[in-house]
Amino acid sequence: MKLVGLFCGGYSSEFEISLKSAQTIMDNFPETYEVVPIHVFENGWFVPSGSERLPFSIESMSYPINGEERRIDVGLIYIHGDPGENGKIQALLDMKGIPYVNSNALASELSFDKWYCNQFLSRFGIPVAKSLFLKSRDQYTTDQIINELGIPCFVKPSDSGSSFGISKVSKSEDLQPALDKAFEEGDTVVIESFLKGTEVTCGIYRSPKELVTLPLTEIVTENDFFDYEAKYLGQSQEITPARVSDTIRNAVWETSKEVYNLLQLKSIARIDFMLVNDIPHVIEVNTTPGFSAASLVPQMLAEAGISITDFWTQIFEVELGKR
Repeated sequence: MKLVGLFCGGYSSEFEISLKSAQTIMDNFPETYEVVPIHVFENGWFVPSGSERLPFSIESMSYPINGEERRIDVGLIYIHGDPGENGKIQALLDMKGIPYVNSNALASELSFDKWYCNQFLSRFGIPVAKSLFLKSRDQYTTDQIINELGIPCFVKPSDSGSSFGISKVSKSEDLQPALDKAFEEGDTVVIESFLKGTEVTCGIYRSPKELVTLPLTEIVTENDFFDYEAKYLGQSQEITPARVSDTIRNAVWETSKEVYNLLQLKSIARIDFMLVNDIPHVIEVNTTPGFSAASLVPQMLAEAGISITDFWTQIFEVELGKR
């Protein structure tokens, strides 16, 4: 029986959310595999064992237990942000010769950065918001930003998978504080034009037979946008299936498949859209979407009549079968 190392935690503000996602996955793991959680901290990686924390060696990809070293056979990375969602652990596993079921390092890093991902997709005709890329707070003046993108606009950390640091700016005087907030979470920032429409999100993965697009979820938030509080503290309505026509649903599904293939993704991905005049505009691509019991993808799976265990069984069958 192969030992799967489930990497969770990480260095971002969503450490605890990652642990919740990992727990849901472990509670529904395929019985044909053994799984062990690997908690990733900046000061070390550990395997929890009762009240103990067993040190996990990055060099040997193993941990000590009962006087022996146990080396993982397979990796499953479920870290929301650095160093998992951005592809760093994938690259490490590649160097160690350990297979994993996630998107590879390049696909993960490209999808993770909001600016580069949307610029890449736009080159293939995928509609995205107009945007500016910033490496410093004073790269553009307030007037330049407003003249280029208008008000309201969104300010986001570009190189962070976290829901933190995102602001909707409706007044010019709020722009600089929004930039300060975003730069606290990431080294680069993207400012995007406001897209007015209906927000929906689509889960997608590859089954043994085909690409599977899950029922859409419509996001109706009490806040200005789908921020951390809306996402995790219940300040939003998540309506599955989304209240859209079959034609629009099919358009979102087809665009999701195109994005998945263009980015060469693997395993599960969740692609967020804004429907503007019934045209799906990509907002963000998530290669490690939330997977706690209340998260969107488990809701989509439930609506589709797919158990979480069957879902992960399919993922492992497809992604390990290619290696």
